[in-house]
Amino acid sequence: MAMIMMLLFGMVLLQAANIQFRQAHRLAADPKNPRNITARLSLGRGRILAGDGSVLAKSVPTPTGVYKYQRVYPSGQLFGQITGFDSPIYGTWGIEAQYNNELMTHNVPATTLSQILSPTTTTDSVALTILPSLQNLAAQQLAGRNGAIVALNPSNGAVLAMYANPTFDPNPLVAPSGATERQAWAAANTPNAFGYAPLTALTYQRTFPPGSTFKIVTSAAAYDFRPDLVSKSYPQESSIPLPNTNLQLQNYGGGTCGGTIAEMLPPSCDTGFAQLGLDLGGITLWKQAKTFGFDARAPLDLPGVAISNFPKPITLIHNQPFLAYGAIGQGDVTATALQNALDAAAVANGGRLMTPHLMREIRDAQGNLVDRYGPHQWLTTMTPSTAASISTLMQQVVTAGTASGVGFLSQDEVAAKTGTAQTSLTNVNQKTDDWMIAFAPASHPEIAIAVILPDQALSATGAEVAGPVMKCMIEGSLAAAIGQPVSNTSTTCPG
Repeated sequence: MAMIMMLLFGMVLLQAANIQFRQAHRLAADPKNPRNITARLSLGRGRILAGDGSVLAKSVPTPTGVYKYQRVYPSGQLFGQITGFDSPIYGTWGIEAQYNNELMTHNVPATTLSQILSPTTTTDSVALTILPSLQNLAAQQLAGRNGAIVALNPSNGAVLAMYANPTFDPNPLVAPSGATERQAWAAANTPNAFGYAPLTALTYQRTFPPGSTFKIVTSAAAYDFRPDLVSKSYPQESSIPLPNTNLQLQNYGGGTCGGTIAEMLPPSCDTGFAQLGLDLGGITLWKQAKTFGFDARAPLDLPGVAISNFPKPITLIHNQPFLAYGAIGQGDVTATALQNALDAAAVANGGRLMTPHLMREIRDAQGNLVDRYGPHQWLTTMTPSTAASISTLMQQVVTAGTASGVGFLSQDEVAAKTGTAQTSLTNVNQKTDDWMIAFAPASHPEIAIAVILPDQALSATGAEVAGPVMKCMIEGSLAAAIGQPVSNTSTTCPG
């Protein structure tokens, strides 16, 4: 009995040591720690600011209640999926979670003896890169329909707009009433008729088949890894047989096309690019997709970023039909709107893919600079010469290809790629996820954008559905770049 009692006491002492020392930092930082909840809600938090200095989140005193401060989000659902929330019940989410340590009350690093003897506390404010004018324009374009828009600066990775429907208002999630919070939480997690819940942002937390926008990646693979295929001319066909099956891969609408990459990309030739994918092989295509960020989590400073997928080579070796489909962005290929915006940005920036980011700078309560984001490269996607060649072809998509009917202004020098992804390869009642990616001006890119409107009619195309939205976003972004007002007066702008 004495031995057993000693063993039990020893276990208690070991667990106490584990909690007090080994687990101390994790427990102290846990957002569910009641002490942290009290610090968040009784001591207030720093502000979250937009790129123009407007307030996106702030703490205000409460006259009654358990906590002395309540979080307020003045713009409501416009920035809900970016700012997130600081809920007494459900914790932090979004930017509130990403920069929780800076926003909540914390000790000021001591620089003098008096500060060591008498520590002081502060909260920091986090300023973002998001431009409210572009965010509002994106919200107008998606009003009443599911979709996502991501716009960023290709030269430094700054996210200038990132909006999706459905979305949510974070204010009820920080209400002093527990019943109100629980009701808002249930609503934010309830999928709509298409299966999209507001709390899952279609911009960066949901993936879709990218369709023909992926032909940018396939083209880069040929230019950089198999230059002999760049000049190869594929036969003019309306359909091709898929290897080891009795199935046929058909062009959209039964059209006939073929030729070299330069001849096939503007009209978005499926049969030709499928054959190009088979010639490239699964290993080469996978390597190229990896250089664009597929199969990796994009380093955006938000929690929960979804991974865009390109199948592993071993899968494609034993499934040649899916290699053909993978080359045209179908099969098992999926991408977030963020990933597709990055694809466009990579071409725009000469193959150098910059790290996407939302934080611009952090300042303390006295306005002193604590941290400032310094642009840095995430990946090298292709050589500069390859990027220049693909840029030229994307401009031809606008002037003489699938996007020629959108009505882009010639002075905007838009380079684009459309995508019309079938949601099922076997379901006769299938719909399409309609994409467009673009950057402008092609001679000196200032903006790269991805637009997706999922679950469209089978007869719909990326040019028809996403094109007008892209046109509005390009014009608004370029106006903002030179300090002009962002308006929504164009007759081609939906919303």
